[in-house]
Amino acid sequence: MEPATIKTTTAGFTKKYPFVDLMVQEFLGTDAAQRNFLEIKSGAKDWDIHRLFGEYYTEYGPYLAKLDILEMAERKVLQIPPPMIDNTLAFFSRFHVTAYNKKLLGANPAPRSWEDLLKPEWKGRKFTLDITPTGVASLVPAWGLEKTLEFARKLATQQPVWIRGGIRALSLVQAGEVPLTLGINFSQLTRAQMKDSSRALQYVILQPVPVRLSGLQGIQATSQSQNAALLWLEWMASLEAQKMADDHEPLGSSVFVRGGAIEQHLRGKQVSVVSWDHQQRIAEWEAKVVEAYGFPKAESK
Repeated sequence: MEPATIKTTTAGFTKKYPFVDLMVQEFLGTDAAQRNFLEIKSGAKDWDIHRLFGEYYTEYGPYLAKLDILEMAERKVLQIPPPMIDNTLAFFSRFHVTAYNKKLLGANPAPRSWEDLLKPEWKGRKFTLDITPTGVASLVPAWGLEKTLEFARKLATQQPVWIRGGIRALSLVQAGEVPLTLGINFSQLTRAQMKDSSRALQYVILQPVPVRLSGLQGIQATSQSQNAALLWLEWMASLEAQKMADDHEPLGSSVFVRGGAIEQHLRGKQVSVVSWDHQQRIAEWEAKVVEAYGFPKAESK
């Protein structure tokens, strides 16, 4: 979570539950993820709730509280939309859009479908493509693996500008060096648009829309305050807290919370949700998409 999100959500929680002593600290980066996971495995009791990092997601199970949070939500004991839950909770969602510089497109229309990107007018360094293919790989739930890989192969033949990171891609588009970039996190785009005084940076939402779970949290087995921890999870899933995330992430609410900005943006659209059932496979899909791109492989001697 962004510092401003932490500040406002903790203030809102404390106002609602003044009898709970709350402290929230964000862990960022690969080193922090590894250190945090090792602390959990060692049985450290400093925290009641932990952020769950994707690279260790399948290994957290033995160290989390044996609470059936999903059943509590289904029985309305907890006011949490059930799709947010896998005995852990995903506070937020992230979805991917295609961003473009309207000054560079001129009279040419922006693509209206994923297949439009394969047309001749988009060949030859006309768009950026991230070598970490989170957005493209997230099409698998809707398209299936083979169709996604075939699309990835065709994208690579369009001779894109290969790049790493959405912020870098957006800066190239905003500066007018490349007309378009795909697979951009909508929250990142929103931040960039806030700083774009020229209003040249625009976007389209191609369907199916790749959507990922984000902000994964779980209650530690050694927690001494599991009931208070459940209150925090329920609070973060409330529309009030979700709107705070929309204000400060920005646009970081869950697609499963009706009335949140993300749900409103995607309402009525076909989505490709990387759900709880897919968490163990997304890394595999990304690796297969990278392979489909056809990057040269180092030869072993």
